[in-house]
Amino acid sequence: MRAAKKTKLLAKQLFKLSVVNGAVSAEQVAGVLGWVEKTAPRQPVTLLKLYRGYIAAEIAKSRAIVEHAGAVTDATLKMIEGAMTQKYRRVVTASAKPNPALIAGLRVRVGSDVYESTVAGQLATLSSAV
Repeated sequence: MRAAKKTKLLAKQLFKLSVVNGAVSAEQVAGVLGWVEKTAPRQPVTLLKLYRGYIAAEIAKSRAIVEHAGAVTDATLKMIEGAMTQKYRRVVTASAKPNPALIAGLRVRVGSDVYESTVAGQLATLSSAV
């Protein structure tokens, strides 16, 4: 079990090396992957899976996925980007994703945070309260 702890620690350290100025650096990630390939550390598959999880979570923090039922304009996406960039104090980019199940409104996901203002969400809240 000790090797698993060392692998987790190494994955976390490699992740920290990959983040430059609060953002994941493609060059740093390439360097880390080259180092792993060259040195062949213990449990490389486990190490890379843990590392990938850290990187994916960090990238998700900089992306706002805007689910919508109707049309969303570019101006709305820019407004959401601005609000989320200000809230999280990091550059956040917004991308639209249609979801007809929402009926109307928006659901915005940034990392693990969800902001919802949809008719489907309000109906679900009403039905659970009854």
